[in-house]
Amino acid sequence: MNNNLHKSPFNLAVIVAGLGFFVDAFDLFLFNIYRVPSLKEMGFSGTQLSHQGEFLLAIQMAGMMVGGILTGIIGDKKGRKTVLFGSILLYSLSNIANAFVDDTTCYAIIRFLAGVGLAGELGAGITIVSESMTIKNRGYGTILVATLGALGAVTAGLIGNIIPWRIAFFIAGCMGLLLLLLRMKISEPIMFQEQQQLANQKRFI
Repeated sequence: MNNNLHKSPFNLAVIVAGLGFFVDAFDLFLFNIYRVPSLKEMGFSGTQLSHQGEFLLAIQMAGMMVGGILTGIIGDKKGRKTVLFGSILLYSLSNIANAFVDDTTCYAIIRFLAGVGLAGELGAGITIVSESMTIKNRGYGTILVATLGALGAVTAGLIGNIIPWRIAFFIAGCMGLLLLLLRMKISEPIMFQEQQQLANQKRFI
């Protein structure tokens, strides 16, 4: 067993991954809460409101599906940190842009990009937790990450319909950018570094 692996879930990698899941869940529930009010403000009503809402939700889910696949491939080739930085930056900027949308075309593009970023951040975060902790204790790390994610959903539910939707999305984007500063302190997991070293050695054999 590698002695550099963490045994306690209360380490920087787990805490930051958990905060990332907090922001992920916060954004996903925020979109569900504000989807209808935001479309109403844009002038939609009746069946048109339902169709546009379902379309935006489907677009976001498609973005998450694409994001999960792409970031998995990129993460194995370029590293977990690269995926994390890119994903957090993408969904943070998308949420900030979401605060200024005035038509459903822009809305759909932004929710697709946000979905890509959200899926990538969560996948890379869980991977870093798994690769930075011992096999015996990594379950505690994932539990802590899941708990913080649930707290993000609860927080979104509590502020929903209290804060104007544009301000809420702007806050979500700023939260992501603040998280990015914490992510910069994380190094690549030991397991990934060892795999990369082994792969580089094989190239020269």
